[in-house]
Amino acid sequence: MNTRKHRVSLKEVAEHLGVHPTTVSVVLNNVPGRSISQATRDRIKAAAKEFRYQPSLIARSLRNQKTLSIGILVPDLAESYHNQIVGGIGDHLMESGYFYFTAHHRRKKKLIDKYSQMLLGRGADGLIAIDTPLEHFFPVPAVGVAAHRPIPGITNVVLDHRRAAELILTHLWSLGHRRIVFVRGQEFSGDARERWRYLLEVAHEKGIPVRPELVFQLKSDTHSPELGFPVVKQLISRKEQFTAVVAFNDMSAIGMIRALADAQIRVPADVSIIGFDDIEAAEFTIPRLTTVRQPLSEMGRTAAQCVLQRIQRTEVFRQEITVEPDLVVRESTAAKSREKLKFSSKL
Repeated sequence: MNTRKHRVSLKEVAEHLGVHPTTVSVVLNNVPGRSISQATRDRIKAAAKEFRYQPSLIARSLRNQKTLSIGILVPDLAESYHNQIVGGIGDHLMESGYFYFTAHHRRKKKLIDKYSQMLLGRGADGLIAIDTPLEHFFPVPAVGVAAHRPIPGITNVVLDHRRAAELILTHLWSLGHRRIVFVRGQEFSGDARERWRYLLEVAHEKGIPVRPELVFQLKSDTHSPELGFPVVKQLISRKEQFTAVVAFNDMSAIGMIRALADAQIRVPADVSIIGFDDIEAAEFTIPRLTTVRQPLSEMGRTAAQCVLQRIQRTEVFRQEITVEPDLVVRESTAAKSREKLKFSSKL
């Protein structure tokens, strides 16, 4: 039983075991290529546990010039989209023996600059920025998820938004929908610009009308389903006729389903709704949400793998890594109804 009151040093552990301090260091830092018997390794690990000895990360980083830590920049930690990506990053980093720091900046430019420098100042070996507008080169390997802006030295992990647009519009067109509401994302979102660009491009190619009166843009920076309510309120107040809605994301789609139900408009019997992202809640709404699946956890893992490979210099720099989407057809889309919408004044 360890009764020492002070922090035990590596030298004291070595003296207790009767071995050289280097042997203790090699075992506890998992240094490869050293011939040390398993019995000795087990004795060293048992003694370290008994004395609660922890190798010094600072000392090791000074020797190796690596801290085995990664900095993650994210707009908000309350949104499922961001959390699923961070989860994928964290899983890969933990499996690889790396630690990570997460800083959320609320999309404030000064905080993005400040926090990136603080992470570097704390010795981060690399940076991963999620949905964050980076503007310059970094002295360490850096990867952006959904960044879209090409910057020297930064690899972007992005979804194939053109393919996503094709999946959405082909699905709704095949169901007979012609009067389609398009909901654009907030102006601060890089994904919003790319998604809208390709929706317009694919709609033009397929001859699908994009009517200005049926195009809406999200304004508020909220992660609640309430995000979709203003769109439905405007549609109902104008008494617009439409049979389908392309939501910017799943959260706004869930809110629109609720708002339409309050106005006694049924989904999908009267109106079909298609979301985007495939967050965990999408499969449990009533009705279950048809959506474009972004492999968010996989995108996080890809970003983490890329930054580690660049740190270890095992991969040539790539400007962009493209990830493919899938269409997940559930219950919120169906063939176009032949009846016109009847509006309730309830909402």
